[in-house]
Amino acid sequence: MPLIRDSAVVVRTHKLGEADRIIVLLTEGRGRIRAVAKGVRRTGSKFGSRLDPGSHVAVQLHEGRSELLIVTQAERIDTFSATRSDLDRLAAVAATLEVAEQLATDGGRDQPLYRKTVGVLRTIEQRPGPLVVPAFFLRLLQADGVGFELTRCVSCGEAAELVAIDPSVGGAQCRSCATGMALSADALAVLRAVSEGRVNDVLAAAPVAVGEVGRVAQVAMETHLERRLRVPGATGW
Repeated sequence: MPLIRDSAVVVRTHKLGEADRIIVLLTEGRGRIRAVAKGVRRTGSKFGSRLDPGSHVAVQLHEGRSELLIVTQAERIDTFSATRSDLDRLAAVAATLEVAEQLATDGGRDQPLYRKTVGVLRTIEQRPGPLVVPAFFLRLLQADGVGFELTRCVSCGEAAELVAIDPSVGGAQCRSCATGMALSADALAVLRAVSEGRVNDVLAAAPVAVGEVGRVAQVAMETHLERRLRVPGATGW
């Protein structure tokens, strides 16, 4: 049987039988795939913790008798040692993985999603902060064509003072049209910076309007996915 080699992020796992696990992978070359890691739950498994959620690995797989692939080898690309011992980082990783899995497609190559996911995992490891995951959500939404109107009122089109934001209508609103969440000037500035691609500037600066930006990012992502996230509140610690 032909071997498949790819780079992947483990986005979710669940038990199979007494000793195996089904591993859901976001791969660089094949999108979202599911594979069985045989014996991974046994003490002394050759895989160790390399196939835990949040791992970034080089994997080797082959086709089994079912539609599931079989993991035959997994080697770490990133260790993420600081993340594995920090609850705040782990919560941010959980939120990241949930959204990445939901946006991925089975067997559909999506290198931008894979690379953005790897990038945010590395950022959580190296320079964690409360705006890392909200910025990730907002950039993913923008890549999916769900960016916000942030320069004028999305409802009336006037370039008036913007005091609210409603993800369901696509952007910020003036006082007369406000139907969404209240929006401070600081939060609006952060949202504009992220939408313009200045994420590094946002992460390097002292965090402001963390709660507001986190709520906007979470509500916007839930609106886009049409489901509640399992890790609410992890978008801003």
